[in-house]
Amino acid sequence: MTITGSIANALSGLNATSRRAEVVSSNIANANTDGYGVRQLDVSAATVGRGGSGVRIDGVTRLIDNGIIQDRRLADAGVGSNTTYMKFFENLEKQIGIPEEPGSLSGRFAAFESALITAASDPASEPGLSAALNEARGITQHLKQTSDSIQILREEADNAIGTQVKQLNEALQQVKDLNISIAATQARGLDTAALMDQRQRVIDGVSSIVPVNQVARDNGTVALFTRGGAVLVDSKAAEIGFTATKVITPGMSAGSPLSGLTLNGVAIDTSSEHSMLKGGSLIAEFAVRDELAPDAQAQMDAVARNLVERFQSVTTDPTLGPTDAGLFTDGGAAFGPLNEEGLSARLEINAQVDPAAGGEIRRLRDGIGAVTPGDVGDASQLQRLASALQAPQTVLSGGFSAEPRSMTVLTSDLLSGFGIQRQAAEANLSYSNAQYETFRTLELQAGVDTDREMQELLLVEQAYAANARVLQTADELIQMLIGL
Repeated sequence: MTITGSIANALSGLNATSRRAEVVSSNIANANTDGYGVRQLDVSAATVGRGGSGVRIDGVTRLIDNGIIQDRRLADAGVGSNTTYMKFFENLEKQIGIPEEPGSLSGRFAAFESALITAASDPASEPGLSAALNEARGITQHLKQTSDSIQILREEADNAIGTQVKQLNEALQQVKDLNISIAATQARGLDTAALMDQRQRVIDGVSSIVPVNQVARDNGTVALFTRGGAVLVDSKAAEIGFTATKVITPGMSAGSPLSGLTLNGVAIDTSSEHSMLKGGSLIAEFAVRDELAPDAQAQMDAVARNLVERFQSVTTDPTLGPTDAGLFTDGGAAFGPLNEEGLSARLEINAQVDPAAGGEIRRLRDGIGAVTPGDVGDASQLQRLASALQAPQTVLSGGFSAEPRSMTVLTSDLLSGFGIQRQAAEANLSYSNAQYETFRTLELQAGVDTDREMQELLLVEQAYAANARVLQTADELIQMLIGL
């Protein structure tokens, strides 16, 4: 080998060593950076004719495990959806109240029954009658507040949908733009690893909203598909459409007038079972708005209906006519079975009993339809009111079983049902979190190993010293030749 050839080989070695040091330092610096793929310098022997000509830098490879990343993204979507479900049922339970807590719905019914029994022990006492009326009013207020809170949860879900759709559209456009940049950068023979890191972080942000499958395309680009088969990014980015609704009331449903989703202008199913976008927090919010919350509202209305019908019965109050309203009314009027939707929000105390509305408190003792005052010592009507709360009665709506229940058992079953659903969501969330942490750990294990990188630096140092020594020796030989 000639001296000139040795110098060329050493210079190429120094160049490769310098590039290798740059790659190693980048790996160490980004050991804790999310979305960073470990870099590896690819080199090969350079040849001229049949002889060696140093080392050639072939490029930088970004080392990632796409299978682990895909599994982690799916687990992330599960975390997003189950968190949404759990928070919804937690809010419902909190609003209804645990039976042992003061101010809970069960506690209010118990307090109302106790107040009626106390009033029956001294039916002439107006303070006792007023106490019973106040407890009845507390029940109507609690049911109203719970109904209002359900609509607020629907409005919050609707707002969350709007926010997530905006984030999703922006992220999909970013993936498309990064695909273009990566392809152009690769065509110029430049390193695309940093752009790929950025694209991975953007796709990770999408995965909790909508679970996606990433498919490699030519020139370093990728396509994104949902698990249901919808194309989110390929040659272009999909456009998802949604219009938020400011105020939601009972009876509003998807499409009439609540907005659904469109994909490139075409309406798509938003149900939790059949949507092409199912699996992440986006469709979970639709489930809250269009499925879970309306079901909860229907159960609250069923409880309100059962309460109204108990006290609207002539068995409970013989002074009532067939079309008269009882103690609890539908907005001041008698309840009709065809007008159940939203009843819990319209529940009011009969004005004829309420002194604040021009009524007479004595009607609680004498009967709402009693034209003239009765015997102040007669507690039979108060006893009938108390008995109405404990009488087993079939719940005719709300998805409850046909088993007859007292109001105490009915409110307990209502809360129990929400509690079971909350516990199921918690269990699913724990499972999704465990999956996520497992795949996240595996992903990190495949990431930057700082010990290995430090060992790599030692090899870089040795290679640099060896190549430098070759140049030094070549210089000495040249000086020797010059001196001859």
